[in-house]
Amino acid sequence: MRKLVGLKVSSKWGDEENLITRYIFILLAAGAGVGFVSGLLGVGGAFIMIPIMDWVIEAMGVPPDVAIKIVFGTSLLVVLPTAMNGAWAHNKRKAVLWRAALILGSCGLVAALAGATLAAHLPGQVLKIGFGGLLLAVALLMGLGGVLKPANEVEEPKNKLVSLVACGFPMGIITGLAGIGGGIVMVPVMVSVLSFPMHLAVGTSTAAILFTSLGGIIGYIVNGIGVPGLLPYSIGYINLPIWLCLATTSVPMTQLGAKVAHALPAKQLRYIFIALMVYLGLRMIGVFSAVGLPV
Repeated sequence: MRKLVGLKVSSKWGDEENLITRYIFILLAAGAGVGFVSGLLGVGGAFIMIPIMDWVIEAMGVPPDVAIKIVFGTSLLVVLPTAMNGAWAHNKRKAVLWRAALILGSCGLVAALAGATLAAHLPGQVLKIGFGGLLLAVALLMGLGGVLKPANEVEEPKNKLVSLVACGFPMGIITGLAGIGGGIVMVPVMVSVLSFPMHLAVGTSTAAILFTSLGGIIGYIVNGIGVPGLLPYSIGYINLPIWLCLATTSVPMTQLGAKVAHALPAKQLRYIFIALMVYLGLRMIGVFSAVGLPV
């Protein structure tokens, strides 16, 4: 068990086996939350699991600079099956525009590969602060008055090739740089720029994430091969035992999240999205720890 996660624990933590069990439980719980939010909001859920994984992996004794890259690579591998399950659930409810998803996703795949390569050569602290800043920027975008139109006032989605390609590439770069599927950027852009209704944006985003996450996965595997300080059972910057813990609970919970998403008004979905973005963004930047808040 100890070898499985490559844990290095100081004696102050007490019994190592109990600590390993605690970490596994935390990862399983995080996976469940990731799956539910993925289905609910049309995002990969990485913005939830990244702060949790970062804390767990650093507690295992991995240097912070390497830890955050393991976090980003592993999170994308969790996002892939989760998004697959979520896309299927939303497609059953006719909430996926497949043409838009394929164009956004294909462009995003290529760009995510480039973004992951760039991330592999940046300092870990820069990546953490950048990730937190990204979450806060998305929250601001979605919180602006009038940015999200009520569902009954939304015009026909802008499904033109040029518009989709122009949005797909930058979203893919962000996917690779931040270890996310891209939904936290894709959903607000699709609603505010491409005029998608919220529920349609959620479903189409989930389908596009299948492609963007794949590009990032390839990038983190290739750029992580041979890097010192990785956990045992890693392929590049992707750790398989941690992935298994997260994926085991995330995939089944996606179906529940998708069901709840279609039962909630679009306005409530927006408020949930914004609240999560603000909290996790501030946490990754380090605001809470700086003022001594244990949250």
